[in-house]
Amino acid sequence: MPYLFTSESVSEGHPDKVADQISDALIDNFLAFDAQSKVACETLVTTGQVVLAGEVKSKAYLDVQEIARGVVRKIGYTKSEYMFEANSCGILSAIHEQSADINQGVDRKKKEEQGAGDQGMMFGYASNETDDYMPLALDLAHKILIELAALRRENKQIKYLRPDAKSQVTLEYDDNNRPVRIDAIVVSTQHDDFDTEAKMLAKIKEDIVKILIPRVKSKYKKYAKLFNDKIKYHINPTGKFVIGGPHGDTGLTGRKIIVDTYGGKGAHGGGAFSGKDPSKVDRSAAYATRHIAKNLVAAGVADEVLVQVSYAIGVAQPTSINVNTYGTAKVNLTDGQIGKMVESIFDMRPYFIEQRLKLRNPIYSETAAYGHMGRKNEVVTKEFRSPDGKVKKVKVELFTWEKLDYVSKVKKAFGI
Repeated sequence: MPYLFTSESVSEGHPDKVADQISDALIDNFLAFDAQSKVACETLVTTGQVVLAGEVKSKAYLDVQEIARGVVRKIGYTKSEYMFEANSCGILSAIHEQSADINQGVDRKKKEEQGAGDQGMMFGYASNETDDYMPLALDLAHKILIELAALRRENKQIKYLRPDAKSQVTLEYDDNNRPVRIDAIVVSTQHDDFDTEAKMLAKIKEDIVKILIPRVKSKYKKYAKLFNDKIKYHINPTGKFVIGGPHGDTGLTGRKIIVDTYGGKGAHGGGAFSGKDPSKVDRSAAYATRHIAKNLVAAGVADEVLVQVSYAIGVAQPTSINVNTYGTAKVNLTDGQIGKMVESIFDMRPYFIEQRLKLRNPIYSETAAYGHMGRKNEVVTKEFRSPDGKVKKVKVELFTWEKLDYVSKVKKAFGI
């Protein structure tokens, strides 16, 4: 029987995402100047205020205030009428040294014996539904906001946009779990004030449907037919959305974990990513399981894969690895047997995850908006400035967990 499935996304100007981006900018700066930094940094943003808190063990000294202001500026909070503005917001730092009790469970004399930075379970998911092996509803929700942000920065076709926005996409699936129709699209975008609310709502809806959606549709040749005149649009359904961002809603690091991952498909272990260095398996193992799931699907082991891994704090070897193919396996093996094969191909000890995916590099700012998964793997040069004015340029590879570099190894192991 056909069914509906919904995923949402939030923009880089959403208060929770502002917090995520500040936390990850701090991670990048610490790693740029000391690759062995241990960091767990939380951020709170509200009207005219940024609060930084967390634990750090690092040789690097940073101007955390200027880093936070730089993030806020880049997002677009640069006008006083937003009530949260890069140059004038107050910034309070309550960052202190990491607990020695935690550190002794992570750092070891032999690097390969590095323990997990925490207990817990992490999940990675992949599906052949889209070219980037992501669920389509979430992919669409992200693309809507990426294009909306591009329109805001271009400031040509739509000139009233402000940084805060949310999207939501509902798809209809057939009995074979294939998407056949977009049922509904929700877009709520912060905007400048208008003369009248009726004029405002009519203008915003027209621009979203006639300008934004065609730009999104052009990205989906495979699914272009899903866009039609029967889609139910809910554009700024509450009406006026002038007050937004941290002035309209307090933001915290780690409150958008489903947006960050798979939009409700697969599963989630509950641990957030942003603000954590890769010794925290909440982050590194979630990336590693995505890498496994994507390579399994790309190699033809199954059409859809969920990989779970779990750890005990201070212990290197995972306490479990589990694979679920949802009955879509194309090899003559049980999911348990596939899981055993995965263990033999991918070393899931924390040190080896860090090495395999190059996670001790400053690569995290780019993950902090529009999802950590399904993104473009590329090499870029990033620039960091120390408090004494020294500039450091670092060449890094982004989204290494999206590489299909293990497909041949998987095919060989499974005899495909």
